[in-house]
Amino acid sequence: MVSAIKGMTSDENQIMSEYFSKKFELPKNNFFVLGGPSHAEEVARERLSYLTFAGQSNKGTKAIADLFANRYIKTSISNDVIGIEYAEVLKNVIAVASGICHGLGYGDNFQSVLVSNAVQEINRFIQKVHPLATRDINKSVYLGDLLVTAYSQFSRNRTFGNMIGKGYTVKSAQVEMDMVAEGYYATKSIFEINKDLGVKMPITHAVYNILYEKVAPGLEISILADELA
Repeated sequence: MVSAIKGMTSDENQIMSEYFSKKFELPKNNFFVLGGPSHAEEVARERLSYLTFAGQSNKGTKAIADLFANRYIKTSISNDVIGIEYAEVLKNVIAVASGICHGLGYGDNFQSVLVSNAVQEINRFIQKVHPLATRDINKSVYLGDLLVTAYSQFSRNRTFGNMIGKGYTVKSAQVEMDMVAEGYYATKSIFEINKDLGVKMPITHAVYNILYEKVAPGLEISILADELA
C-alpha cells in the first residue's frame, strides 16, 4: 500500500498509516507514504520534481522509489512514515493561514515570518506525537513541501485561505472553488488531537478560530501577529 493522501480521517483523526493498520489490519511494514514537495501540475508538465518515499523497510521503500524515478522525477527514501504524514497534514493548515494573510493584504515580509514560525510549530507537534532523534525538519519532504504549499499559485489550500481572508464564508469559498481544501478538515483534526498534547500551536489555533469559531480573520491574524517573532 502506497499512500499519497495528505489528510486524516475526520471521525477518528487518524493518519492513513493508523487507519489502514486498524481498519484492514495492514502490517505496518507493508505501508509506504509518498511525500513532496511536488505539485501535480508541474509533474504533468514534466518539470523537475522531487518525491520522498517513507517506509519501515529501506529495501522495500527504495524498490518503490525506483519505480517512480525518471528524467524529471528524483526520489529519496526515509523511515519517518508518521512524521511525514503529519507534516503533510500540517502544511495544508499553514497554507490556509498563508492564504488568509494574503487575502487580508499582508505582504511577503509577514509571510516569511509566518512560515518560519510554522516550521517550528510543525516540528514541535511532530516531535511530541512521534519523537525521532534523526528527523531533520529542514529536509525538503518537510520544509520544501511546506514552502511550495504555502506559496504556490497551484495550492488549493492557499487559494481557499485567500478567499476567507477576502471575506468569503467557508461555505461560499468551498462552493466557489469546487475542489477540496484538505486544510479545512485538517485544522479541526489537529486542533482536537492537540487538546490532549498541549503543544504550542498559535498558527493552527488562529486558523481554527477563523474557520470554526467564526472569529473575524482580520482580528485573529492581528492577534497572531503579536505572538510571532
